[in-house]
Amino acid sequence: MLLVGKWFVFWSAGVRIFGAGLRQFFQPRFTSEGIFGIRSDDPLPFVRELGIANFAAGTVGILSIWQPSFILPVAIIAALFFGIAGIRHWTDKHRGQKQNLVLVTNLFVSLVLIGYIAYAVVL
Repeated sequence: MLLVGKWFVFWSAGVRIFGAGLRQFFQPRFTSEGIFGIRSDDPLPFVRELGIANFAAGTVGILSIWQPSFILPVAIIAALFFGIAGIRHWTDKHRGQKQNLVLVTNLFVSLVLIGYIAYAVVL
């Protein structure tokens, strides 16, 4: 279970969120139009801010591969983030294929990380 936590935090909370943060910062329309279907430029500054937050969180997730003390806190943050985002996508009645993929992967990652957190806390 320790390896599951280590690698899920590195890949899902590290690489995936880091990459999403870069894309949200440099290509905010991908998130606003492609994920949320918003065609206006109004949300672009907020998407860029989200990108900065994701970039920062993803950086710590990546660094967890070299600093094991980062794994549990990042796992908690990522389990909450992916779980709440997955539930939010679930409530969207007009999901497309992209949103369905994001929904399934977010909930899966959240459940795996919740399992790791439960294991780590009991240790």
